[in-house]
Amino acid sequence: MARFSVALAILVFAYGFLVFRVYDLQLVKGEYYLLQSESRYFTPELLKAARGTIYFTDKNGNHLSVASNKNFPIIYLVPKAIDDPTEVANRLGPILNQSVDELEKKLSKKDDSYELLVKKADQEVARKITEMGIKGVFVETVPERFYPNGPLAAQLLGFVGPNKNDNGESGHYGVEEFYDDVLAGKQGEVVGKKIITPKTGTDLVLTIDPSIQVEAGKILANLVKDHNAKGGTIIVQEPNTGKILAMVSNPDFDPNNYAKAPLANFINPAIQQIYEPGSGFKVITMAAGIDSGKITPETTYFDTGSLTLNGRTIQNYDLKTHGPYGKVTMTSVIEHSINTGAVFAERQTGRDLFRAYLEKFGFGEKTDITLPGELKGDIRRLNPKERDIAFATAAYGQGVAVTPLGLIRGIGAIANGGLLMRPYLDANLGPYQVRRVVSEDTARKVTQMMISAVDKANVTTINGYSLAGKTGTAFIPDFKDGGYTDNVINTYVGFGPTTNPRFIALLKLNDPEGAPVAALTVVPAFRELAQFILNYYDIPPDRL
Repeated sequence: MARFSVALAILVFAYGFLVFRVYDLQLVKGEYYLLQSESRYFTPELLKAARGTIYFTDKNGNHLSVASNKNFPIIYLVPKAIDDPTEVANRLGPILNQSVDELEKKLSKKDDSYELLVKKADQEVARKITEMGIKGVFVETVPERFYPNGPLAAQLLGFVGPNKNDNGESGHYGVEEFYDDVLAGKQGEVVGKKIITPKTGTDLVLTIDPSIQVEAGKILANLVKDHNAKGGTIIVQEPNTGKILAMVSNPDFDPNNYAKAPLANFINPAIQQIYEPGSGFKVITMAAGIDSGKITPETTYFDTGSLTLNGRTIQNYDLKTHGPYGKVTMTSVIEHSINTGAVFAERQTGRDLFRAYLEKFGFGEKTDITLPGELKGDIRRLNPKERDIAFATAAYGQGVAVTPLGLIRGIGAIANGGLLMRPYLDANLGPYQVRRVVSEDTARKVTQMMISAVDKANVTTINGYSLAGKTGTAFIPDFKDGGYTDNVINTYVGFGPTTNPRFIALLKLNDPEGAPVAALTVVPAFRELAQFILNYYDIPPDRL
């Protein structure tokens, strides 16, 4: 009997609690939930589709999420349900840190069914608003774009923000913009009284290796800091496939808080800025001369330290410290970065052939990487109407302009045996051969010249490995008054191991303080990066 009484008491209590909950939901809170339900028809944030996730890929094929979705609170209100706008505004203002007057204006729109108060609200603020239980004020959670690694690859990824019509969101800059249609999914919609749920976007896997990206970022940050530079860029690529392994620029920004960053930081300098590359271009000049049969690595000429064309004098960068080199080979021109030697090679090749090779190397076209806003290099000065001096300075990388990606792609064709490859980030694309630019024999000979330059300089050498590379120190043009400033851009492009190149890297430093030569800035940094990559991939020595 006692058990029956206990069971009956439990049943009566449960029934009573159920009746209370029904009463509470339907009568006490019924209006609140009805308003909340109706507001969903007018709340675009609640119909937003979750974007596809963007992944990086490490050497083992593992994926790291670098752009995903995270639920954040939003705080919104239904103005027509507000009885006393002044009172509610005064209660909300201090908590939301918003103007009471502005809040009152929103609250006073009697025919309005939706007003957003806070997007990505702080969790504590959202909790306080919920506990206040103000009629017509609601808190929901919605998926928002989130970048778990903050500034990592910011210019490459881009960010998500209001679209141009200010009626939703879209990707801006980088991968987020280029692949916006794929990543965005499909917005939910209201058809009559029916809500059609959003459709999640498609995921995107990139070729960027997170370990190499992080290391390149650290090296670049240290370079900029140590030399008080205006910024810089590092690109790492597989020369045989065109796969991009890292793309870093400095200064960067946090895409989670992009509104706090200068607009200029959103630009990706690797593809959206062109510059005069300097002496790194000499290997392209040599490749053109050797492939056309006009010179060989052993061809000699007599260097006097300077030469004059069309009334302008070209000097070697080290004329004051070294003096003329006298009789030297083309290999020595690369080893010592002799400007007059590069001019000799260009003039032996001939103006028309020289320009034709630059076009074959892709310097007058875009690389067609899947990123928005890419610029093409500028070789327009090399036309039949120009004087010889324009072609002469182009031979050592002044008077022509490239993007960093265009330069690494061109020199990558020397690294891989003469093939121009399309750079790619989307792992689904795979390698694509654009065209052959020089013969395998030419590529091998120019590579050997670059190896000799590394060995003679003895700055980037790594015991047991054969590495090839070339420096570039270019004066920055004076775009206001013409001519050149005393400021420089340092570039180094190197690859290895040369018997089977696994990587090619470009390091660019903008306007380092004191205008040092590249050998003092980006060259030691390349060695540090190369050593990391060799260790990371566990690449065996090729020079025993």
